[in-house]
Amino acid sequence: MAKARILVVEDEETQRQLYCEELSAAGYEAIGVGSALEAEEFLSREPVDLVVLDLNLPVVSGLELLPRIHELHPGLPIIIHTAYGSYRDEFISWLADVFLVKSPDASNLVDAVDELLSRQREVASNL
Repeated sequence: MAKARILVVEDEETQRQLYCEELSAAGYEAIGVGSALEAEEFLSREPVDLVVLDLNLPVVSGLELLPRIHELHPGLPIIIHTAYGSYRDEFISWLADVFLVKSPDASNLVDAVDELLSRQREVASNL
């Protein structure tokens, strides 16, 4: 089975590299971009299996990018990964599959990716 492709949208380069390294170590193909504009351009030409999205991005926020992702790829799983737990509300919860508050390491992110993709495979196999 091919590796699942994960797009990591994170403006902080050190964090983006950490997430991509941890996801790669867990067996995923992780692609990192630093802005919503880069993410939208990437998603318009490349398929991915899941998006990890920071909300606090320059120019166009992650919150503004959410509906654009849904337009490009309806049903694409999205994990909101932010330092700001106060952003969690019904609107974000409705648009994203998982909401995570950043931790010093990426273990909670890898666990969330594993669980969400596993659920996606289970749903697809029951169709």
